[in-house]
Amino acid sequence: MKSRIEQLQEFLKEDFNDSFLKYALALEYVRVEENDTARDYFLKLIKDDENYVASYYQLGKLYESLNEVEKAIEIYKNGIEIAKKIKDAKTLLELQEAYNMLIGIDEDEF
Repeated sequence: MKSRIEQLQEFLKEDFNDSFLKYALALEYVRVEENDTARDYFLKLIKDDENYVASYYQLGKLYESLNEVEKAIEIYKNGIEIAKKIKDAKTLLELQEAYNMLIGIDEDEF
């Protein structure tokens, strides 16, 4: 029986431009703690499809888990700008909350 990673890689061979498949594959690598591979997939996804905003959130969380706070902040900021540009309010809110928590802004202070 094939692993989810193997299945997703096969699907990607059929449609190598499918952003959702790349995103799902990156999440699977996070799940199995292959963090370098997961990071590489998220970065490639962002490069190939900058409007796939969920990838910024997940990559930011990955960087946080690796204690790479500056990289997480940068990714969240980039994602926030893209989410604003494409008017994705839900992801914008999630990115903003993650960013605020990371830099220590309490939303009750506003």
